[in-house]
Amino acid sequence: MSIATVNPATGETIKTYEAMGEEEVERRLQLAEATFRTYRTTSFAERARLMNRAAELLDEDRQEIGRVMTTEMGKPVEQARAEAAKCAKAMRWYAEHAEELLADEEPAAADVKDSGASRALVRYRPLGPVLAVMPWNFPLWQVVRFAAPALMAGNVGLLKHASNVPQTALYLEDLFHRAGFTEGCFQTLLIGSGAVDDILRDERVKAATLTGSEPAGRAVASTAGEMVKKTVLELGGSDPFVVMPSADIDRAAEVAVTARVQNNGQSCIAAKRFIVHTDVYDAFAERFVAGMRALRTGDPMLEGTEVGPLASERGRADLEELVDDARRSGADVLCGGERPGGPGWYYPPTVLAGITREMRIHREEAFGPVATLYRAADLDEAVLIANDSSFGLSSNVWTRDGDEVDRFVRDLEAGGVYVNGMTASHPAFPFGGVKRSGYGRELSGHGIREFCNITTVWHGA
Repeated sequence: MSIATVNPATGETIKTYEAMGEEEVERRLQLAEATFRTYRTTSFAERARLMNRAAELLDEDRQEIGRVMTTEMGKPVEQARAEAAKCAKAMRWYAEHAEELLADEEPAAADVKDSGASRALVRYRPLGPVLAVMPWNFPLWQVVRFAAPALMAGNVGLLKHASNVPQTALYLEDLFHRAGFTEGCFQTLLIGSGAVDDILRDERVKAATLTGSEPAGRAVASTAGEMVKKTVLELGGSDPFVVMPSADIDRAAEVAVTARVQNNGQSCIAAKRFIVHTDVYDAFAERFVAGMRALRTGDPMLEGTEVGPLASERGRADLEELVDDARRSGADVLCGGERPGGPGWYYPPTVLAGITREMRIHREEAFGPVATLYRAADLDEAVLIANDSSFGLSSNVWTRDGDEVDRFVRDLEAGGVYVNGMTASHPAFPFGGVKRSGYGRELSGHGIREFCNITTVWHGA
């Protein structure tokens, strides 16, 4: 089992780790269970104090942990620092709002009376140890957006991170410990994916959350279903980016470039399918392709780099296969499409047009800086193309027509509709998808309540 930091810019193995054995995993499970018994009774004020301290430490560590993330998975270092800042923001948001979000709720007086009660309320109580199976693409953010609400709700966390970001995984455990959380509140498990099933079956683990691939989600959901345990899944995405004639075409094309190549194009919520009304298709395509060509690709440690390498050699090969399949099936390559020479797992920003339903890239998620362009005759066809996907994570719509906005919000099959802007997560808004993009929600009040026992408390007259 390989748990290692391999620099995707060079292919060099930086550091390797031994996977934890059964005895160490058992020790950590025991510690999580024991810690939960006492941590669950701590006050919101105490949890908030600890969470705010974690945010302070993360701000202090931003430069260092940014370089670690870039070394492990290749994102431009400026984006890595921004990710750390975003995590600190989410920690503070939950520290401030958790008590309010989980406050007791009192049903309407008429309903209480009708039930025969003198008083009734709904209380949110923590579940216990929650297993988080997390991906490498946002190695801090994906974890923090689970850990901050879970810890503020009184749960404890067990992190199984992606095996190519072990230093980031260990940093997270250390961060929460340095902030003052007791050892068992948040623990990193350096284990392979094959060990997840046994841990999820353990009665001490009460729930699980996974962000990752559809096969990984199916595996976790299957085991959790068998064990009757709550899960939240955030899986793949192939988000549409729809441009209508009334849109600001210059601005739409500019944002489209960022929306496609953020995080080197390795983001579930990156826009991937660009569906453009025929009246503005040529104008948009010209600007979009020019923007993709102009991106600065190179060493992710250098300031100003906009696109770094893909995180793994396998990931680049998968992306190449999708592009090559589309090319063989008649797609037009408007820019990019050829692997560069030299070390590292780089792939150029690429735009494909003439996409048909038979091409793999129409059905599968392209996890890298490759965009597909579609021409739509009208709004109805734009919606049809947008919904012609097994995924439904988020969506982007560019129009100044209010009636069109209403139609898109009503008809697009996605967990989010972003109008005249690109999809971005924020702690105040629920995040998640439909169809094969998963179920459940992270962030906001919806996210913190996912791993709570929603308890009815009824008092007789």
